[in-house]
Amino acid sequence: MPIKDNDCSGGAPAAPSNDFRADSSAPASGGGHVWFVGAGPGDPELLTLKARRIIAEADLVLYAGSLVPSQVVSCARPDARVIDSAPLTLEQTHALLRETALAGGTAARVHTGDPSLYGTVREQMRLLHAEGIACSVVPGVTAAFAAAAAAGVSFTAPEVTQSLVITRLEGRTPVPEAEQLRELARHGSAMAVYLSAAAPERLQEELAAAGVAPHTPVLAAHRVGWPDEALAWTTAGELAETVRTRGFSRQTVFLVLPGEAAGDTASRLYAADFAHGWREIGAHGGADPSDAPGAVGTAPKADAN
Repeated sequence: MPIKDNDCSGGAPAAPSNDFRADSSAPASGGGHVWFVGAGPGDPELLTLKARRIIAEADLVLYAGSLVPSQVVSCARPDARVIDSAPLTLEQTHALLRETALAGGTAARVHTGDPSLYGTVREQMRLLHAEGIACSVVPGVTAAFAAAAAAGVSFTAPEVTQSLVITRLEGRTPVPEAEQLRELARHGSAMAVYLSAAAPERLQEELAAAGVAPHTPVLAAHRVGWPDEALAWTTAGELAETVRTRGFSRQTVFLVLPGEAAGDTASRLYAADFAHGWREIGAHGGADPSDAPGAVGTAPKADAN
């Protein structure tokens, strides 16, 4: 049952001919299609409408049961093949996707969080492309964003930090020298640290080596979106103790949030003396345009945060 929708070309410029993405939207010989679907962190209600539709219409639903709750794929058709890929190798999962697509069917490869982060989508797409099988990606809510929402916090804070670094400690997968956590943490930006719960002492040491103040707020978010979700506030100097005490292990993301210690800071976006394309200076009882610094002629249109 092919699902007609935008494919991975997405109107973007054509990829170079030696790029694994080239022609990845071209029809397979059987006319089938593979979708890489972001499942979000675990809560089925955090699925996008598009993700849910594709899962509900697919002939094959392949999901990693160790990271994606079965409830996320419970909307699959009764006659669909729903397979837990946790015990399978990359080659085995590819064989299932290939079989479905070449038979003219639709496969939904359901990934935890967002497929673009810390997954194997590149490798899987490369294999599919080599056989001329069409594929597309549907984004999902990543755990860091779900954790921030659950805690009611922001990564950015006016005049404190306007950037977010998404990273991890080095493990079995090497991290480039320039991207070692201590190098990135030196910027003082907010950080979302994935795949590092097994080494909380090393994470704490890396933050300290970067000069992150020990009192910097850190949110440890365990199994975000699952029924046993747990959030724990700690600091950069007490992170390891908190993780050990709470028993957090895999499926934990750490949010390093310098803005949470900065007190009250305010965005300029809604300031009475700030104008943009939808609001003039002085509108709705704000400051008179003539009183605003540098207000001459047409109100400026600019971004503000």
